[in-house]
Amino acid sequence: MNWFFLLLAFLIGISNAVQSGVNAQLRESLNNPILAAVTSFLVGLAVLLIAFACFNQSPVPGFSQIRQIPWIRFTGGIFGAFYIITVIFIIREIGPANMICLVIAGQMVAAITIDHYGLQGFAVHQITLSRILGVVLLIIGVYLILKN
Repeated sequence: MNWFFLLLAFLIGISNAVQSGVNAQLRESLNNPILAAVTSFLVGLAVLLIAFACFNQSPVPGFSQIRQIPWIRFTGGIFGAFYIITVIFIIREIGPANMICLVIAGQMVAAITIDHYGLQGFAVHQITLSRILGVVLLIIGVYLILKN
């Protein structure tokens, strides 16, 4: 396993927790949760456009190619918007640790299901007793953290 990628995954977790708090503070500053989400996405879009301009080496598909892509493949932005808006609404109420724990528990339940059936073009990784035990232990951990 590549340690660099494992480190990046760990850093994603840290940035996810920090992002939640920053977006909650932006909500307070703007006094508008949806405007805070829009602002967050606009800043993210600016960063992505800069990264694209600096690092992209692939040809940009034409409009006719884009039109042939199944619509379901464009829903990632909807999921991202759902995540950001929901976090902005709930993080002050339940706290970052509780929110992240519940997010991770939901991600694991979804991920193990996606793996088992090979959904979205992923390789099949059967649900095994050790995987089930891992998810159960994770959910027990979530319960203990939520219990406060």
